[in-house]
Amino acid sequence: MTATQRDIAAAEEHSAHTYHPLPVVVATASGAWMTDVEGRRYLDMLAGYSALNFGHGNRRLINAAQRQLERVTLTSRAFHHDRFAEFCAALAELCGMEMVLPMNTGAEAVETAVKTARKWGYRVKGVPDGRAKIVVADNNFHGRTTTIISFSTDPEARADYGPYTPGFEIVPYGDLAAMEAALDDDTVAVLLEPIQGEAGVLVPPPGYMAGVRRLTAERNILFIADEIQSGLGRTGRTFACEHEDVVPDMYVLGKALGGGVVPVSAVVSSRDVLGVYRPGEHGSTFGGNPLACAVALEVIAILRTGEFQARATELGEHLHHELGLLTGTGVVAAVRGRGLWAGVDIASEHGTGREISERLMERGVLVKDTHGSTIRIAPPLVISKEDLDWGLDQLRAVLAG
Repeated sequence: MTATQRDIAAAEEHSAHTYHPLPVVVATASGAWMTDVEGRRYLDMLAGYSALNFGHGNRRLINAAQRQLERVTLTSRAFHHDRFAEFCAALAELCGMEMVLPMNTGAEAVETAVKTARKWGYRVKGVPDGRAKIVVADNNFHGRTTTIISFSTDPEARADYGPYTPGFEIVPYGDLAAMEAALDDDTVAVLLEPIQGEAGVLVPPPGYMAGVRRLTAERNILFIADEIQSGLGRTGRTFACEHEDVVPDMYVLGKALGGGVVPVSAVVSSRDVLGVYRPGEHGSTFGGNPLACAVALEVIAILRTGEFQARATELGEHLHHELGLLTGTGVVAAVRGRGLWAGVDIASEHGTGREISERLMERGVLVKDTHGSTIRIAPPLVISKEDLDWGLDQLRAVLAG
């Protein structure tokens, strides 16, 4: 039995089978490359679902973490620490907002956004108690907590977890008329992904996000943008909302905010919205801890340079041009995405998304399938054009076979 087989067998014996990983066991990683326990190298074309936007082992982020590890890692929010105010101010400035509520994981941040919108609806908008409604889109993915999967339309994410949390209305993604029809006096928020990642990197029709912003502003409804996957450089802008010059009432951030080093998430909004909280009404022991703040501050500093947004734009245009050429071959049914982020639908006769992912793994490229026939491509933004082209060459070879 090989080292890979031993590790996989042990994992399957002792961990709950909530994932079906590709049969590779990573031991080390640097930049856009990972090496397994037997020394084989793989080009990472997934980047931890955008958590690794700045690459594996980014020296600036590792150094920031190491410096903080020598000082203090956790105080809880029972006390102040010397990185917290700096982090909150820097993130608020990056977002063009006023206040930050830090959490740990993306799902926690979405839960926080839901709680915030409801509390704002009751205390500020004046919605009668117990009637607050949040409008969401079908095919969404915002996390896996009980409340969040209550408004999922994915059977795998939702089945067998009821009873479900009420207070949500689901409308078709990209349908502005359906969105308008769903809004009423009890609606406190609209929660959307500017680009739906887990659904297959679905980009809404032009003008959709701007239209939602207009509708919510007219009706005194909060527009919450879940930029956990789409934000922080992935699409060529700091936030995907910027592609339509949209500024939401609230950003929900995670993944890349922790640089692939530690879990960091946050809700960022105005003083009028986040000011609804009083001490004791919401919190997190680890949220906004010193180590998380130190790493996130370095992420924010990296984003301020604009270097990675520019790389995602330039390399993204190349990626989509090359993938677009495949749609005329009969092997690729469709390509979607923006920046260094793409969903590629494989024609069914050429294999499932899982099968294509496994064949790519055998050729040294790691991607992930979703929804049967789709593979997602989202390399770290540090990837070189040469490595990106090599990865695309392997995809062409797999599809040609």
